[in-house]
Amino acid sequence: MQQEFKQSIDRALHNANLTGALGKFSEAYKVNRAKAYEGIDFEALRTTIAGLKSYAASHLDELSDLFQKNAEAKGAKVFRTNDPAKVREYILKVAQANNVKSVVKSKSMATEEIHLNPFLEKAGIEVNETDLGEWIIQLAGQTPSHMVMPAIHMTKEEVADIFSKEVDERLSSDIPRLVKVARNEMRPKFLRADMGISGGNIAVAETGSITLVTNEGNARMVTSLPKIHIAVVGIEKLVAKFSDIGPILKALPRSATAQLLTSYVSIISGPTPNSDGSMKELHIILMDNHRSEMAADPLFKEAMQCIRCASCLNVCPIFRLVGGHVFGKVYTGGIGTILTAWHDELKSSEDIQGLCIQCGACKDVCPGKIDIPGLIMEIRRRLVKEQGLPLVHKSIYAVVNNRRVFHGMLRAASVAAKPFAKGTKFIRHLPMFLADLTDGRSLPAIAAKPFRDVFKTIQQPKGLQEKAVFYAGCLIDFAYPEMGVALVKILNKAGIEVLFPDGQTCCGAPARYNGAYEVAANNAVDNIQALLAEQANYVISACPTCTVALDHEFIATFESLGQRKWLPQARELAAKTIDFSTLVKKLVDEGRLTLKEGRQLGKITYHDSCHLKRTLHADQPPRELLQKAGYELAEMFECDICCGMGGSYSLKLPEISAPILQRKLKNIKDTGAPVVAMDCPGCVMQIRGGMDQDGAPVQVRHTVELIADQLEG
Repeated sequence: MQQEFKQSIDRALHNANLTGALGKFSEAYKVNRAKAYEGIDFEALRTTIAGLKSYAASHLDELSDLFQKNAEAKGAKVFRTNDPAKVREYILKVAQANNVKSVVKSKSMATEEIHLNPFLEKAGIEVNETDLGEWIIQLAGQTPSHMVMPAIHMTKEEVADIFSKEVDERLSSDIPRLVKVARNEMRPKFLRADMGISGGNIAVAETGSITLVTNEGNARMVTSLPKIHIAVVGIEKLVAKFSDIGPILKALPRSATAQLLTSYVSIISGPTPNSDGSMKELHIILMDNHRSEMAADPLFKEAMQCIRCASCLNVCPIFRLVGGHVFGKVYTGGIGTILTAWHDELKSSEDIQGLCIQCGACKDVCPGKIDIPGLIMEIRRRLVKEQGLPLVHKSIYAVVNNRRVFHGMLRAASVAAKPFAKGTKFIRHLPMFLADLTDGRSLPAIAAKPFRDVFKTIQQPKGLQEKAVFYAGCLIDFAYPEMGVALVKILNKAGIEVLFPDGQTCCGAPARYNGAYEVAANNAVDNIQALLAEQANYVISACPTCTVALDHEFIATFESLGQRKWLPQARELAAKTIDFSTLVKKLVDEGRLTLKEGRQLGKITYHDSCHLKRTLHADQPPRELLQKAGYELAEMFECDICCGMGGSYSLKLPEISAPILQRKLKNIKDTGAPVVAMDCPGCVMQIRGGMDQDGAPVQVRHTVELIADQLEG
């Protein structure tokens, strides 16, 4: 399975049409989405949506009963089941009872989920998708690659080839002509259809209504022309009140396709007359398929807030590279990983959950306010709990959980790596099976003397009134000790004594992000004991990943494991923790630090670390500090898109990490700035290593070094 998964990634990465189509869309989407939300308080809107969807998830039985009562009072027939097989059987039974030979369908992910089309076709019923994208992939014999735009992975030339075979005529890739061909092909299918099948975007319990949101007129034809209409609706689409439709309709088109509003909104409340005067048969299937189990889970209940806009796919740097088919199931991207784990089984997400780089871009744009990266982390935790850790991971974490052994091995690595560094600060080539690790980027050589040793030689001024504990993290401690030296210099200038407890060790992020929460908890305990041993005003870190661990994840890890003993100390540590740039900006504003203002240091660009921007929300302090120091800030294109590092991600999936890095390097170089700054040593490692192999004359610096160079006095 793992080999097949890797092969699917390789095929996607080498499909120029795929990466080109997705790349162009994602660039345009970000700009257009921002315009679509102009004048709208997105946070307030998504808080409203999250609230009404969360309420519905907590009252599924009650709302299902009310929906059924009100829909049936209007003449609809409502069927409720948790079994996908019974959904298929119900539809076939209705079809056979009415001698249905031909079915037209509008776009429905719920019917994709239960593989309805092949089931009906096997029974001798003709099934025709009428959504343009769905029809394209039906003709191509594929599954949707996107929840809203199922054929987004295909170019117009590929579509022209598919249509040419269907109509037996050589067609050009002229889009209006292709659309005309589609219309001509669809029209007779609508007219001869005996049954129409749709999904439903919203199901309103108060009125027994279903709401369909489309950009093509096909859904209205599907629901009005045939004498029978069956709507297959997942129970996550339930809302309590008719007024709940408004906020969802406001967000759905803006988030899905960056439109101000959708072309067609159809609200169906009971059956309507057919053209011959008879009444249409309206069947509404409320499908569970483990949704109620998801709603009952205290963590995954949040996923029921999804409105199926797929904005998480639109901003995902991984989806942009590999597309949806790599995910292997019906639902794709981050939310698709979560849905696969529940609608199918946890094991089905074993490979695809590893695609998530944890950059958090999806969380920022989700109109349902779902913490998609957090839920994927929980999937990893449950997989580890169910299957155990691989032997190699057990060996690594056994070392990491023993600080003395871990640090001893890092010191030994400094000596062992010397033949590969050859007098430089980089390891540019590694032998045999390790070669992939230096494909596209160089690695930093382990420092000859770690920061913990260097720190003992630093002479700090006497009589400093405040104290700050410095948490260095592994990279600053063992690869970039000069960053730690710069931090001590800055804080000393502000009258703060820096303390460095030797007992500090790995923050546990690598273990946590691989689902090994017990290992991460042991790291957390070691660090809590070390960092709180001394009385200090602050605990400061110059690594956003480590800051997030200290400020958020120690608490979350203990809570996930039910380990309450260390929670008070974890909260005490979190209250003192602050990232480097936020603290230094505060000190500058208070007049305790003075930068050499008035100097013109030239152009600089800035790369946003994912954790600094999206979790700590501290992307502005470093920019303000650099400008105060005299740099002219030239913002790069996609400054806040992940660099591809992702901690151990660049080691596990270097084939995905590398092209993300190459895109970042290009965006940096395009600014013409000779220096790029960032606040994460992991990003420094990734981007500096990339620039080394690229050969571009661009300095890659941590903000702490640049600010230390520009202190007054």
